Amino acid sequence: MRQSLSFLWEVIKIFILALVIVLPIRFFLFQAFVVKGASMEPSYHGGDYLIVDEISYRFHNPQRGDVIVFHYPFNPQARFIKRVIGLPGEIVKIEKGQVKIYNDKFPQGKILDESSYLGKNSFTSKDLEIVLGSSQYFVMGDNREFSFDSREWGPLERKYIIGKVRVRLFSFERLPHLRLLFGQK
Repeated sequence: MRQSLSFLWEVIKIFILALVIVLPIRFFLFQAFVVKGASMEPSYHGGDYLIVDEISYRFHNPQRGDVIVFHYPFNPQARFIKRVIGLPGEIVKIEKGQVKIYNDKFPQGKILDESSYLGKNSFTSKDLEIVLGSSQYFVMGDNREFSFDSREWGPLERKYIIGKVRVRLFSFERLPHLRLLFGQK
């Protein structure tokens, strides 16, 4: 009996220690996110399981090109994934499929080179010009034809950003044997 209680006490201590370690990591440092939809293809696909770094942006601001997860401003329960295109204080101009950035460094504007993450036949539709405020970001999906983003609902306020995508662990959609393993058809 005494040996059983000793074993049970050891299991309880391990469980408590695991909670003390895991909960702060989960709630303050990293968060899991599963991609839904096709708005970030070809970079990320529906079903991709991602780890989002929640702490880095407490020390520095998002940079152009970062892929971020954020609360959708008009429904904070929903989480979106998009790429940062425009930074606070900049002007973003989309014209004839090209994205141009205006800021102190490029007062005449600079065409954004997006070849590293956009598909070959990708076209950025909807001509517009938007001036970003001091805490606003312009975000778009990599699959411009199927992305609901800042072109539709405007700039993203900094307060809605959860964190930066750091790691893609696996995809249920692209690895059918994982779906079977976890009981999904």
